[in-house]
Amino acid sequence: MNQKPMSILEILKQANSILPYVVLASTLVALVFPPSFTWFTSRYYAPALGYLMFAVGVNSSEKDFLEAFNRPAELVTAYVGQFVVKPLLGYLLCIISVNLFGLPSAIGAGIVLLACVSGAQLSSYATFLSDPQMAPLSIVMTSLSTISAVFVTPLLLLFFIGKRLPIDVKGMVFSITQIVLVPITFGLLLNRFYPNICNAIRPFLPPLSVLVAALSAGAPLALNIKSVKSPFGFSILLLAVAFHLSSFVSGYILSGFIFRDSPDVKPLQRTISFETGMQSSLLALALANKFFEDPVVGMPSAISSPLMSLMGFSLVLIWSKIKSKKKHGS
Repeated sequence: MNQKPMSILEILKQANSILPYVVLASTLVALVFPPSFTWFTSRYYAPALGYLMFAVGVNSSEKDFLEAFNRPAELVTAYVGQFVVKPLLGYLLCIISVNLFGLPSAIGAGIVLLACVSGAQLSSYATFLSDPQMAPLSIVMTSLSTISAVFVTPLLLLFFIGKRLPIDVKGMVFSITQIVLVPITFGLLLNRFYPNICNAIRPFLPPLSVLVAALSAGAPLALNIKSVKSPFGFSILLLAVAFHLSSFVSGYILSGFIFRDSPDVKPLQRTISFETGMQSSLLALALANKFFEDPVVGMPSAISSPLMSLMGFSLVLIWSKIKSKKKHGS
């Protein structure tokens, strides 16, 4: 009698394994039939990402987060990847795309803008799926980059493209509180004081998380479909692929070199790769629309959002399969 409910629960728990395929499907549907996602406007992004952070909190403890702050070398490495390596990659791709391939300078500015914003909250969820024990560390890494982005991003943009960019500091602090701190704290408290409730809802969190991640990937694409289907759309797609791919690889190599003697070097490499490869595309898109007159500047960010999700969650699937093979091989 117990076999059937257990099998259903297992199916629910394994829902995350299909996430890359669902994100790909949502991307294709957004391209073919944008109205299917245009209802999921920007006002839903914060609650959606907040839910994903709540799911991580339910599966973590406060001890995990306290331990994350005791790893300064890892935090600094992720920060360097975020605000040194990635902006340099973005600037290099800007120079190549504008000078070698003759793309408009506005597209070059767009890829630099994308490279200079903070990390994406989805990187923490990707880390949670790949290496759950590293999720608190990833959340601290992303939160630090997001908080400091209010000062660092304008300085980087002024340095690379000479654009003065005032950013709403209070708005950014409120955003990080709303999207990260409140949901994580709620999840941790629920796990601490009401473990039975957490045990009951845990199996249902993965399928809902898949749905939320798919909507978060497809909606920005659908809402900016005109930019994506413009004459420069394919060129920007290739540019965004090159940017995210080089960022994922750079984060992996950098952390592998620095922590080569660490016992958990591979989980660290995956975590910092996600941190470096996944950008807050929605923030970049909002800044592009607010501070740049040319709408073309926002196109790399519009294309980056679903692409980053697809690439990141595909890596989750690939690394999970590699870990599974090694586990069964040993």
